[in-house]
Amino acid sequence: MAKLYFHYSTMNAGKSTVLLQAAHNYRERGMQTYLLTAQFDNRAGEGRIASRIGIGEAADTFCDDDDLFAKLTDRLARGPFACAFIDEAQFLTKAQVWQLARAVDDLNIPVMCYGLRVDFRGELFDGSAALLALADEMREVRTICHCGRKATMVVRRGPDGLALHEGAQVMIGGNETYVSLCRRHWRAEMGDLPVR
Repeated sequence: MAKLYFHYSTMNAGKSTVLLQAAHNYRERGMQTYLLTAQFDNRAGEGRIASRIGIGEAADTFCDDDDLFAKLTDRLARGPFACAFIDEAQFLTKAQVWQLARAVDDLNIPVMCYGLRVDFRGELFDGSAALLALADEMREVRTICHCGRKATMVVRRGPDGLALHEGAQVMIGGNETYVSLCRRHWRAEMGDLPVR
């Protein structure tokens, strides 16, 4: 039975690496996959999912007004595939998450989404909120804070090195400005807790 999966984490936890490995495992067993990533995230080139460790693969892209149920249906018409993989899933719209759920239910295609859960302000992305509500299974891709605790939050630092409290939710690139932290150290960076 097909399911909608949400693999989530903070920045630089290896979500794309995990996605690429899972897709490779399917193909190694003779099963085709369908990879999608956000069109405007072209850090590795348009239509490419890439990991910081140097692996990457071509992918189809989606933008806000794409109907992903139609996109998966069209891809199926060109030949069967065993699983759809969505990178940068935080950029999905709520409607697109429902379209993916419909593809799981009506087309019997497993869909594995990989993305951030929260932004640098500690707020859910729209796509992530919808996935948390609709996913059949959720899996955390873990990374650690500098203190050794599990990192669940991320700060975006400004040119002065201090944590930003405001700004656009989405900033493509700039990995060097983000730091994954445990909640306690995130609170300290945001001025909500004295540093110890």
